[in-house]
Amino acid sequence: ECLERALVVARHHLAEIAQLFGPIVEQALRLGRAGVQKVALDQDLEPFGIMVERIAHPGVLDRDGPLLRGTPALVGAFAIARLDIQHIDLRQIAQLFEPAVPTTPLVFCSPHSGRHYPTSLTDLSKLDARTIRRSEDLFVDELFRFAPDIGAPLIAANFPRAFLDVNREPYELDQAMFTGRLPDYANTGSLRVAGGLGTIPKIVAEDTEIYRARIDVEEGLERVEVYYRSFHEALGALIARTKATFGMAILIDCHSMPSTVRALPSGRRPDVVIGDRYGTSAAARLVAMATSGFSGLGYDVMRNKPYAGGFITE
Repeated sequence: ECLERALVVARHHLAEIAQLFGPIVEQALRLGRAGVQKVALDQDLEPFGIMVERIAHPGVLDRDGPLLRGTPALVGAFAIARLDIQHIDLRQIAQLFEPAVPTTPLVFCSPHSGRHYPTSLTDLSKLDARTIRRSEDLFVDELFRFAPDIGAPLIAANFPRAFLDVNREPYELDQAMFTGRLPDYANTGSLRVAGGLGTIPKIVAEDTEIYRARIDVEEGLERVEVYYRSFHEALGALIARTKATFGMAILIDCHSMPSTVRALPSGRRPDVVIGDRYGTSAAARLVAMATSGFSGLGYDVMRNKPYAGGFITE
């Protein structure tokens, strides 16, 4: 009952917030028509294209490598990798909520709100059913379900962040978590891996370890090939289709944050954090409009601190 009441209150606020997107879109379209920063917008808001370019250069992964292998198939409303893995229900990878007629270049993404826990995770986890959910952006997909009402699609991962984090590079993996050697192209030395928050996380929340034993390396790579690849293909297809329709796409990557965050003076907690990768993932005018819009509604807003954005907007 408490959760339902909280969702009602949150949806009321989000209905008010949704009105901000109209002026932002108008400004983006003006920028596009004027040719100002249009190229930068196109490049910065194509996470799937950036991902492929990043990992597919010579010496890292050739065209027959694992992330690029296979033929995309369409299952339901989203892309799926055509791989011969029978024990995974591919329909559980993502949900797509679309308007009857798209009327805006906005695309909403909720990568961390998944609540379907595969047995390949729960069988290896030492955590109880409540503790393992501490990394979820709980109900963020429900809160942003208004997206089709304003003419925009929403894609939401069904699998949880504790299982696989699509807001990381595809192979940010910790060798110590696996039996067997990771491929040479795996990024085992990133700060996120060192902190236990790689593509396959080691911990939930701040310091609670997930696994009671090491993961078979083939199981880990299978998660990337099936879940990660399929999610990014679906997101990439949404962005490409939106660009074909409107000439641009504006990706809104949706997250929640812990109540312990105290980033404002006097130790206050911000209501909203807008991350633009320190000016690299979106046109400055759009970010400024979003910031002033939230502030005008009475919300305390921070920009990039403590969350600048992850791989999806990078």
